[in-house]
Amino acid sequence: MLTTALHTLRTRWVAFTGSFVALSLGVALLAVSGLALAATLDAPDRKPERFAAAPVVVRGQDTLRVPTVSGERTEELARPRAVPDAVVVRLKRLGTVVEDRSFPVRVRGGGHGPGELVGHPWSTAAFAPYRIDAGRAPRAADEVVVTGGWAAPGERVRTDRGTLRVVGTVPGRGFEDAVFFTDARAARLAPVGVQVAVDAEVSAVRRAVRDARRDSGPGSAGVRVLAGDDRRYADADPDRDREALTGLNALFGTAGGVTAFVSVFVVASTFAFAVDRRRREFGLLRTTGATPGQLRRTVLAEALGVGVLASAAGCVLGAYAAPRLAARVVEEGPAPAWFAIGDHTWPYHAAFWTGLAVALCGATAAACRAGRTGPVEALREASVDTRAMTRGRWVCGAGLLLTALVTLVLALADDPGDLLHRKTYVSRPMPLIAAAALLAPVVVRPTARLLTWLPARLPGATGLLARENTVAGVRRTAAVAAPVLVTVALTGSLLGAVATLNGAKAAEVRERTAAAFVVTAPSGAGFDAATVDRLRAVPGAELSPTSPSAVYVLEDGVALIRSDARAVAGPEPLTATTRLPLAAGKVSDLDDHSIIVNEEWEEHTVGRRVRVWLGDGTPKTLRIAAVMHTGTGDNGVYVTAANAAGAPVDRVDVALADGADGATVAAGLRGAVASVGGRVSSGDEWAEAASAESDGTTRTGLFLVLGIALLYTGISVVNTMLTATSDRVRDLTVLRLTGATDAQVLRLLAVESLTVAAVGTLLGLLVAGLNLAGMGAALRLLAVPAAPVVPWAAVATTAGTCAALTVTASLTSATLLVRRRAVVRE
Repeated sequence: MLTTALHTLRTRWVAFTGSFVALSLGVALLAVSGLALAATLDAPDRKPERFAAAPVVVRGQDTLRVPTVSGERTEELARPRAVPDAVVVRLKRLGTVVEDRSFPVRVRGGGHGPGELVGHPWSTAAFAPYRIDAGRAPRAADEVVVTGGWAAPGERVRTDRGTLRVVGTVPGRGFEDAVFFTDARAARLAPVGVQVAVDAEVSAVRRAVRDARRDSGPGSAGVRVLAGDDRRYADADPDRDREALTGLNALFGTAGGVTAFVSVFVVASTFAFAVDRRRREFGLLRTTGATPGQLRRTVLAEALGVGVLASAAGCVLGAYAAPRLAARVVEEGPAPAWFAIGDHTWPYHAAFWTGLAVALCGATAAACRAGRTGPVEALREASVDTRAMTRGRWVCGAGLLLTALVTLVLALADDPGDLLHRKTYVSRPMPLIAAAALLAPVVVRPTARLLTWLPARLPGATGLLARENTVAGVRRTAAVAAPVLVTVALTGSLLGAVATLNGAKAAEVRERTAAAFVVTAPSGAGFDAATVDRLRAVPGAELSPTSPSAVYVLEDGVALIRSDARAVAGPEPLTATTRLPLAAGKVSDLDDHSIIVNEEWEEHTVGRRVRVWLGDGTPKTLRIAAVMHTGTGDNGVYVTAANAAGAPVDRVDVALADGADGATVAAGLRGAVASVGGRVSSGDEWAEAASAESDGTTRTGLFLVLGIALLYTGISVVNTMLTATSDRVRDLTVLRLTGATDAQVLRLLAVESLTVAAVGTLLGLLVAGLNLAGMGAALRLLAVPAAPVVPWAAVATTAGTCAALTVTASLTSATLLVRRRAVVRE
């Protein structure tokens, strides 16, 4: 049987080309994903940047630590605390203490230098270290030193901090675009600093902090002494590498999972169709004495041969592609600059053996079908598929369909919010897609008859012949429609899920916003008290200033959960400018001793008291004044400004007083914030801008998944159409002998191909519709005013591409066949 299998591979190589290419690309993608994941495991520890030359950095409490029965739980504080005065006093006895401050600075005028700068006091420049290469240090309030060469000494730069005069420049160090003010001006712009640099021995600093903690009590708790590589925690975003690598892991993990799924799908479809086309061959083998077991081993041996060759080729291709992909993700930004492919070997082993397993798994069902071939099949001449559905196909298809529907119902009943998570809406379509592909032969005939009802009644025989050929060759039709189904279903499900979720978030924001105008501070900044007072002085404007913060709660005694919070001035301004989606309670009951939570909280009963930690880590027990619906997960919580001490006002919602003119109020608001770079938007404009869109990594991952699916669709369609068309030489010859021209034959095949592609598109739309209906049901249960969104443009583009591939492959093969002499060979 091994000799027979090798001979078959040599003589029928065209039939196995699709499986070989699909497996090679799949193994290559798995190898690339594995190598990228391995590279993330070798991530180097980031070195200090801004304080690389500082002896010691002392940082105020920036982490909440809560002891539980399962150990200490930690969360990063939304509002880190300043270094306590008692600690600073002791540190000054040891040596020079420089207080660090950081604040955003935005260049106005567009096109002149970086748009986003970060301001620091000049005294901290030496800790990077920065050294002046032109000009001098700042001495006056309007004098600055900038990094890089975008401005020269003597130039004036318009910013949201006023017009500044550049008096010096320092070489950039790559991690920030900095602008240095005098220490006095920096202190006015950023009154609160959370860390200080100390010119003293580390051991002495540690003793001083320990003594201050002992003498001052809880006020000095959480203060950290950073030395050596730990000084990187004093940088602006010390965990950005970890976050980037987490995104890369999700990206490559998703790509690898989809690759394995689609590879099995394509290989199984290709081998199943090939076995069906070889029924007479297997029947002849049975007639000559071959046993069912020998036939099964023959098919598996063919799959093994294809798998070994394809996996080896895929590993070579992966080794070539991985370094180039790593360079691309670094260039595009998702990966840190140091990211590179290492010399690991385990990804190649994993990819090779996975490819081999995929080949064998994909061919197993086909091998079992080959083993059931009887000797009488050698005499079979009928082209009509009488039994397209086997018992195993019924069981697997029905089982997957039942599993998909039951898990959907259970998710809706238990946790509908889980259906809105990326991992869920990416993985949930897979069982439903597999079920639809397995059960496709059941619906191919009625669907094809429906689609060809009108063409079959038009003058001429093309429509009628296309319909009869399509419904007669059910296996052929299902084999070609299946990859189209997969691609359309993935496109509709994934892009539809993202569009639906974005639409739901936008609808929530619009529903909550009752303000006539929304005034927002520049990103990363806040309005000072003087600016808020100017806004209050605008005639006809009723203000509701709010601040960003966070609240932490311990659930189940072991899970420390962070909830984003908005701190408001009071319930009356909040009610005038915001419509909260309340499930229970009243906004008017909110005060300095209460909180508004959402139904996602473990404790969400109005009137009950809950122990929380505020944004700066202060423990407090608050009464639940009201409960909001969970929604898409962005409703957060609301507290009063008294429970968010130190949080800057970054947004001011404005309602119009009775009789006030909107245009006049808007002009007054713009004048009040012009000097600080604030933005005034109408309520609708702000709601549209605030609607969360999918992040870049999510979009990249989705398009990667769809690209993989479309690539495999092309491989499967081309392979199946080439094989199927070449098997129809006799049919096409008979048509030509009865008077059909070459053009008529090609037109017939084109109509058949379009019909098959349409069948796959309809089934894919059905799968996508079921997935989106489940998401829509979840949104209704979560009280979100939004409906599922079908990405018609993307689906149409995908379906058109699949149809074009199908027609092209069919006509290419048929063009070569119709050139032959029209002779029927018996």
